[in-house]
Amino acid sequence: MSEPDPSSVAETLPPRRLDPRTILIKVLQNSPSILLALPAILVASRGESAAIGLLVVGMSLLGGLILVSSWLRWRTFTYQILPGQLVIASGLINRTRRSIPAERIQDVSIKQGPLSRLLGLAQVRIETGGGEADEGQLDSVSLSEAYRLREVLRGLRTNGAPSEAAGGEAENEAEAILFRLGLPRLLYSGLFSFSLVWVAAIFGVGQYLNQALGYGWDRWLDLLGVSEQTLRSNINGPVVLAAACLAFAVGVLAGVIRTTLQSFRFKLAYVEGRFRYSRGLLTRTEVVVAKRQIQLSLVERGAVSGRLGWSTLKVQTLGGSDHLSGRQELVPFARPAELAPIIALAGLPPFERSRLRSVSPLHGMRALVAFVLLPTVIILGATSVFPFAALFLFTMPAPLAVALLRPRYHRYALAETSVQVSRGVLKERDWTIPYGNIQAVTVRRGPIQRMLRIATVRIDTAGGRGIDTPHIQDIYMDQASAFVRDLLERGNNLGGTSHGNAQ
Repeated sequence: MSEPDPSSVAETLPPRRLDPRTILIKVLQNSPSILLALPAILVASRGESAAIGLLVVGMSLLGGLILVSSWLRWRTFTYQILPGQLVIASGLINRTRRSIPAERIQDVSIKQGPLSRLLGLAQVRIETGGGEADEGQLDSVSLSEAYRLREVLRGLRTNGAPSEAAGGEAENEAEAILFRLGLPRLLYSGLFSFSLVWVAAIFGVGQYLNQALGYGWDRWLDLLGVSEQTLRSNINGPVVLAAACLAFAVGVLAGVIRTTLQSFRFKLAYVEGRFRYSRGLLTRTEVVVAKRQIQLSLVERGAVSGRLGWSTLKVQTLGGSDHLSGRQELVPFARPAELAPIIALAGLPPFERSRLRSVSPLHGMRALVAFVLLPTVIILGATSVFPFAALFLFTMPAPLAVALLRPRYHRYALAETSVQVSRGVLKERDWTIPYGNIQAVTVRRGPIQRMLRIATVRIDTAGGRGIDTPHIQDIYMDQASAFVRDLLERGNNLGGTSHGNAQ
């Protein structure tokens, strides 16, 4: 994704529409829904020419409706840069005018899907402190317009009024390359991203074809010249093992392909207080993360790759991201020595493992109830209807071991300038949260926790969402109270804005 020089802008830009080629992209994106219905249409028509003619007419009308609706969405969508704000207007019947104040604009990310790259277009997402994916999204504009918008909106946030874009700012500044993910390491990292999504996809396509074409299991066997009895007699241990190995191989291959599509030519650079990373094979994404946006760091180590010394660095930002967690993956697959200077450059303190203390041993008891006791009761209940469900009981030793080990791997500490939390038995996670970035601290106790006199300390930061958060689970109440008091005191001493409450 190469950057053209952004053009200059006037003090107040008139309303603009998206690129007209957006209509074509929307039509092409909606076309597969029509094409997937063709097999079912052919079966329903049973070869009658009149029925086929009516269905073709109906599909043509549906295609025309998609074209008209795409044109109307394009025609009624405008964006305008005014002093102190970005205004986005849309809607034909219900007209909506959304104003995004300049002080809320954190940065601008640029994304190009396969069709967009082919047509020279890009999607522009305005990142705000709220982290809403669609709060300020322009899909699609020309690539040159995307880069021009990014520079203008940066000036808008800085000066409060549209400023002349700093022609080719990114190219003129000294950009330091911090990390590249070469092809050998990319393919190697994909081996640890096991996924059965392709197995599920193949099964789903088969089910669809069976319904659309009217083919049942017995008909496929007839076409292969194999009887069901013969097939059953040939199913034995080696065949089942071979099928399992094939599914595993497909899962590994799917992981490699998915990783390659997502992180191909990954590059992380730093320039003038901003991290910039670009990635992707078919869909090319370029995201800029301002250093001032970073709220916390998260280092993840996989069940296998982590034991081999590989880690992933993610950061929580004010603007969030498209991911459900709201985090940006700053470095996807690296050694700890490669992550340390990047973490320091982001203004985050190092993770001090020697300071950590364990949570209550009762954390394992709660895990036993959630991961072992309840699933066992459900499986036993299911055996009354499906006797083969009892086989799942043989998988219980794995969650049992994880539940018993959880207290040992869940630890926390108050370091000099940050809260540090470590959690995870198979997939280990290390959070570092500077005191000044903590928005709220909540002590929460559920019914079981009240009986056991333990509590969970929730640590919330701006832009954070999802369930994978740096909360400290199941510590004794007196320790929780002392922890919150100490945390708030340290935050106030460092000028933080933390607030505490208990539930």
